[in-house]
Amino acid sequence: MKIKSLMLTRRDLLIALISGSAAIGLFTAAENKPPAVMGSSVIDWNSIEAKTNANGSVRNFFQAPTATLDQLECHVTTLNPDRMPHPPHKHLNEELIIIREGTLEVTQNGESKRIGPGSVIFNASNIMHSLKNVGSTPAVYHVISWYSPGMKPKDTK
Repeated sequence: MKIKSLMLTRRDLLIALISGSAAIGLFTAAENKPPAVMGSSVIDWNSIEAKTNANGSVRNFFQAPTATLDQLECHVTTLNPDRMPHPPHKHLNEELIIIREGTLEVTQNGESKRIGPGSVIFNASNIMHSLKNVGSTPAVYHVISWYSPGMKPKDTK
């Protein structure tokens, strides 16, 4: 009985190297695949879970790129009386806030205003702003936020 020796040729090593590199490339491409572009959508209020937090609750409707934006995000916050969703801050993206219920105090660049249902807030890029529920009932508001092409930092969702 003759036993064959297991010798690897240069050709075998080259094929193994190419195959391994291709596999690594495919896995890396799959991991770095950008999120799918959001198309036209209808989202029922009752289909979105309200996640409670220390200040009230949040319903996250979507956060995704669109055909014209690097990211479009929409959530609805229910803010308990005498609460703020977060400390005053500023960010690169712009946002639109539409008040559904309650009374909010809005501060932009140190100037404050009280507003109620139907009011609209626009927070421009890099402007210091904050919100506080100054009413006696929960305030509910929709937040629509977006990043224009090329403005979204690489480390955000």
